[in-house]
Amino acid sequence: MPVVNYQQYCQMLDNAKKNKFAYPAINVSSSETANAALLGFKMANSDGIIQVSTGGGKFASGQAVGSMAKGAIALAVYVHILAEEYDINIALHTDHCHPEYVDSFLKPLIEETKKRRAAGLPNLFNSHMYDGSALPMEQNIAESKKIMADCVANEIILEIETGVVGGEEDGHDTSGVSADKLYTTPEDMVMAAKEIGSMGRFLLAATFGNVHGVYKPGNVKLKPTILRDGQDAVAKALGEDTRLDLVFHGGSGSELHEIHETLGYGVIKMNIDTDTQYAFTRPVVDHMFKNYDGVLKVEGEVGNKKVYDPRSWGKAAEQGMAERIAQACRDLRSENTSLGKNI
Repeated sequence: MPVVNYQQYCQMLDNAKKNKFAYPAINVSSSETANAALLGFKMANSDGIIQVSTGGGKFASGQAVGSMAKGAIALAVYVHILAEEYDINIALHTDHCHPEYVDSFLKPLIEETKKRRAAGLPNLFNSHMYDGSALPMEQNIAESKKIMADCVANEIILEIETGVVGGEEDGHDTSGVSADKLYTTPEDMVMAAKEIGSMGRFLLAATFGNVHGVYKPGNVKLKPTILRDGQDAVAKALGEDTRLDLVFHGGSGSELHEIHETLGYGVIKMNIDTDTQYAFTRPVVDHMFKNYDGVLKVEGEVGNKKVYDPRSWGKAAEQGMAERIAQACRDLRSENTSLGKNI
């Protein structure tokens, strides 16, 4: 089915919120990883979110171009075309855009959607993330409001972040941040709900000790009750119907029971990148080890075209990543929740 529109995206988010599950939001950086995401959601009979980061967009544009915006546009158009062949619903999102990339990434993508809308075409992306979490809270909200105004005018949902997700992603390293910055306060959540929520629907990536990167299960010390307390504060200050749509970043190494706990506190989107990167690459490594003398022209021999053809190991990579995404759908309880053509 076609990539969803604004109203359909809201239906997806409402479905997750009502039934206490979350959509895996899968970062892609190529047509191959986009295919894997589509396949994984299909395997799980789950609607889902495909997203592009600044680094993913830059990679997708190729080394000779190196444009994060151009690459993101190309990937989004690709997904728009291929999603029509699937019987699940897909939303398109862009991941962390830090303040220094607003002019070179976020604004060009919103402008592209404006052009498409003027031509009677659907939005390029359904939602964008502005990450001003490194700024003082007041400045973060002020800058978010400027972007939110443009998003509302074009039926785009904005995701913002309060608090800082630790670790490193796409070259953005917050590993040295003070511990208190890793936890969003109830006051932060109330401010976001009051200032941004009054403008339109938005998503909030509230931090509760989560970190980007690779960690063994149990090594990440989460405090999911921060989300509960923040939601209660929002409801008390602004009313029950203002409880927030929350996003879980940096889930690698999290215990499954902690993930499930966050679903009860309003998490409806969970970003997944590190785990799917490994799931994509691992079958390629296996193929290369098993076919060493075929993928290399050892000692002047000719090798074996059947095993060094990128299509031979590319299929395995797509399948490996798709299976990990299907697992994520099971873990986040979105399996078999697709709204299908009823949306």
